[in-house]
Parts: sequence; C-alpha cells; structure tokens
Amino acid sequence: MVSICLARIEGMSENGALPLRGKVLTLDTMNANVKKVDYAVRGPIVQRAVQIEKELKEGVKKPFEEVIKANIGDAHAMGQRPITFFRQVMALCTYPQLLDDNKFPEDAKNRARRILQSCGGNSIGAYTTSQGIDCVRHDVANYIQRRDGGIPSDPDNIYLTTGASDGIVTILKLLTTGEGRTRTGVMISIPQYPLYSASIAELGAVQINYYLNEEKCWSLDISELQRSLQAAREHCNPCVLCIINPGNPTGQVQSRQCIEDVIRFAAKENLFLMADEVYQDNVYAEGCAFHSFKKVLFEMGPEYSSKVELASFHSTSKCYMGECGFRGGYMEVMNMDPEVKAQLTKLVSVRLCPPAPGQALMDLVVNSPQPGEPSYQTFMKERTAVLSALAEKAKLTEEILNTVPGISCNPVQGAMYSFPRITLPERSINEAKGQAPDMFYCMKLLEETGICLVPGSGFGQREGTYHFRMTILPPTDKLKIMLNKLKEFHQKFTQQYS
Repeated sequence: MVSICLARIEGMSENGALPLRGKVLTLDTMNANVKKVDYAVRGPIVQRAVQIEKELKEGVKKPFEEVIKANIGDAHAMGQRPITFFRQVMALCTYPQLLDDNKFPEDAKNRARRILQSCGGNSIGAYTTSQGIDCVRHDVANYIQRRDGGIPSDPDNIYLTTGASDGIVTILKLLTTGEGRTRTGVMISIPQYPLYSASIAELGAVQINYYLNEEKCWSLDISELQRSLQAAREHCNPCVLCIINPGNPTGQVQSRQCIEDVIRFAAKENLFLMADEVYQDNVYAEGCAFHSFKKVLFEMGPEYSSKVELASFHSTSKCYMGECGFRGGYMEVMNMDPEVKAQLTKLVSVRLCPPAPGQALMDLVVNSPQPGEPSYQTFMKERTAVLSALAEKAKLTEEILNTVPGISCNPVQGAMYSFPRITLPERSINEAKGQAPDMFYCMKLLEETGICLVPGSGFGQREGTYHFRMTILPPTDKLKIMLNKLKEFHQKFTQQYS
C-alpha cells in the first residue's frame, strides 16, 4: 500500500508507467518574444539556397552550376584572401612552438609574444578578464586616439566583444525597461540591419522607425527623426537612437554636418546614441570620408562632449579584414553613469569573456605593422588591394544595375552592399500571395539563376517600394557574371508578369 502511494505521489500509475503528458516546451509555452525575432540575412531564402547546394551535389540538374551567396557580408567565403600578417600572428598565438621558426617575421613574433604574455598561463586557450585582455584594450584606446586626431580614449571605457553584434545587444539590454507607455523605444533607420529589429523584439523593447531618404542617396533628415520621435512618444518612451555609418544595407556615408546635426538632436531630446561604425575603412565615393561620432562629438565642445551618452562599435569582420569567424570586436562607452558602467561590467562577466582569438585579432587590427617593420610593405599592399577592389566593384555594381530598366541603384558610397530599388509588375505582386513581393522575386531569382540575395522587406522599406540587398564581395569576374545574370532575369521576369 505504501509503495502504491509513493508511486502515485511521484506521478506514476499503479503499474509503474509514467503518465502521458505533453512537452514542457512548446510554441505556446516558449518565450513569446523569441517568436517575434526575424533575421532576414539568414532567413527562408538562405535556407533554400543551402538545400539547392545539397541538390547540386547529389546530381540534381539545375539551370546553373553553383549557388552564388551574395546575401551576407562574409568576405572570405566570397574568396577574399586573409591578410598574411594577421594569420601569421594568429598561428603563432595558437601554436607557440612556431615562435622558434625563422619563416615568421620578427614583428609578427613580437605581437604574438605580447599577446600571449597577457594571457593566463601564456595560452590563448585561457579565460581572459571579462572586459577583455588589458593590453588589447590599451591598444584599442591608442588606435581610437590616433584615428580621432589625438582626442583621448580611456582603456577603461573599452569593452572587447564577440563581434560588434554582442556589444550592440549588451547595450540594448541595459537600456530596455518599463511597461506600456514607459517601455523603452529604440529608434532605428529604415532600411536597417536586422540585428537591430531582432534584438529589439527579443528584449521586448519598442521599435521606432525613421526612414532614410532614398531620393537623396539614403541621407538622414533631422525632420524625419523629429517626426518619428514625436509619433513614438504617444505609445512608448524613446531613449535610444541607433546610427549605422557607413550604412548597411544602403551603403551611404554620412557627412560631418549630418553627424553634428544628429548629435545636437540627441542632446536636445536626451537620447542615448549608438554608433555602429564597423565599416569605417569601407569608404569609396569621391568626396566622402568617415567621421567617427566620438571625434565629431568632442570637436563640438564640452556642451556636447560632456553630456551626450555614446556607445560606438567596431569589428574584425568587415573593412579590409573580413575575419567574420573570429568574432572579434570592441565597444567604447562615453559619458556613461559610473554606477551603470559597473552594472555593464557585471553583465559582461556573466559570459566570462569574449573569445580570446577574436581579442587577439582585434589587437592586430588596431596595432597593425608600422613603417620600418618587416611586415609593413606586404601588409599595406594587401590592405590597399582589398579596399581598391571593393571600390572598383562598388562602382561596377552601380553602373551595371542602372542599365537595367526597372532597377535603380544609388551610388555605393561605402560598406559592402548595394540596395537597389526594383519595379515589379502588378501581376507578380498579386501572385506573391502572402509572400512579400520582393521575397517572391528573390526566390524566383534563386531557383532560376542560383543567385542568393536578401529581399528589401527583410530590412524594412517604405510601403509600396521594393528592393534587394546584394553584397559587392564576389571576385570581379564572378560579380560581372552575377550582375549580367541578374539583368537577364529581371528583364525576363518583367516580361513574364507584364
């Protein structure tokens, strides 16, 4: 009798079998915010591209021989060669016995020794401090100071991160609070990089859209920021303004005057500024230049530099490096309340530390070979070649796309993407049936040509307009083939649905 009672208490039937129950974790019981997350860059069209690649390997006949993934800014996957110096130092850090090999230049060995001496047990496999390796943070601060013409940078304001994305999400976590009309509102540009909308959804914050001006090369208008802010204050508490410069997916480079205007707006409206500057070396258009938000902020004087709260972000994944897989990055925080900063340090400590190899690579980006060092000439030759090729491909992409009736492409001033506007026949819009019309277009493009792009609807766009984002990363010969295939497809698609 006692055993029967115990069995019942433990949830078992009299014959000892567990009762039938549903799963604890279902779509109905899971975190509702996760279901709202959407990340178009790796969405359904990319999943279909992966399936097609498998089909091609299995011998399934297609009207093309390979899938060209122009959906994501993954430079090495598109054929860009790694920078020799970076890989030499990373090899030395990973396998220190190579420090005795005379094939490696002395400056590479010196960088590796310095990094290893800052790691526990002289091993890049050890945990680091949560904020990041001390010598790397000092090198990042020195780099920022050089970049910004001598404006001081405090290593204590530097946090090394798992790519820029990690830093962005961390700052958004600190900022998200409240309920209903007091819930944190986050202003993001439309079109935007889907990391922002996905993170806002996951955290349960409120997304506030401000639209870039496509007719003026995707410029940012302060009047549009004001309109967006005033409308949002009816239903949430706008606290944050996010800027991506150079732009993703739109490729615009903000003028210094625009940055000043944004800083004045943030100061007037008491907004926390987040400056995503991961493409800071990717500026191609004549007359354009990268200006860091921090530099402009300090040059505007103490009225702004002592008040405006700013977090800026950089990464090893873009620019000329393209080292996406190492997941290296940093953020610098300015004018953050000291008590909040202590909470930030606590928050990053929960994840122990960013990957040590990513931290090491970030150090090489900010502490690259200097004149007189053995690796300098090769490094500069490789760096210049990558950036020159990207500038050439930016121009090529704009020129070819603008020859296609029904496609209009703004100049690709910077970053790694074009975001052309496409005119779609009414019949194709109707036939999309529940799909976004530009998703329908991009899926057809993939199935017929093997070209994988991301529809503009995944980034946001003005109602009634359609776009796609395409990287300019493929090698020039493959890019030309891709653009010509795209041109032929668009003409055929337009005829088919007219």
